[in-house]
Amino acid sequence: MEYGMGGTTEIVDEPIAEPESFIIDYPKSLAVCLVSGGMDSCVTAAIAHEENEELAFLHVSYGQRTEARERQAFNELADHFGVTNRLAVSIEHLRQIGGSSLTDPNIAITEANLASREIPISYVPFRNSHLLSIATSWAEVIGAQRIYIGAVAEDSSGYPDCRPEFYEAFQRAIDTGTKPETRIEIVTPVIDLRKSEIVKRGVELGAPFELTWSCYQAEAEACGRCDSCALRRRAFREAGVPDPIPYA
Repeated sequence: MEYGMGGTTEIVDEPIAEPESFIIDYPKSLAVCLVSGGMDSCVTAAIAHEENEELAFLHVSYGQRTEARERQAFNELADHFGVTNRLAVSIEHLRQIGGSSLTDPNIAITEANLASREIPISYVPFRNSHLLSIATSWAEVIGAQRIYIGAVAEDSSGYPDCRPEFYEAFQRAIDTGTKPETRIEIVTPVIDLRKSEIVKRGVELGAPFELTWSCYQAEAEACGRCDSCALRRRAFREAGVPDPIPYA
């Protein structure tokens, strides 16, 4: 589903009167893409690149352990896709709030247990709502019609803010809380895919997995033991594709 662009003038055979308010001539197809630097956001960016005329890349640091390495991956991915319109912001108050092994140095990063059905300690409470709020504010200002986010519900850590119903609810919040003429759609192109399917889709699109970073605790060589590393390694193994990043 695609929405039209709020605040633009449709070209027809007969000219029509424009509203008195100032109208900015936005690109016909502009999307904000949240890019963490991981494999899911990389493939999401590749899909967004195929589906839109222009992209704006957004990276949000939240006080996580691998903040610098993820920022590096973001910039390298933006360079790869030729995206010059990029925004990197910090919401380090999530480190002060704590409650997650990703942001609280007093909580250890645990080794992966992919058989567990419990929400892992790496869950950052309600993090994705913060990311989407920032993306929505920026999208409304620059006239973007879509927000792409690489959330994965299947074959993942089971974070509650990665479920489809969360994004459906947030879509209603966007529709209610933005200007009447604003039309912004949340797009979650990999949410129902297994991790191995995301790898295969990325290979089809030529996604640069070598530029991505997934490890929760290391920045030189991926630890290979945390939840994120374990999910990534299993995905590449099941897809029959070599993982191009270094592991300890």
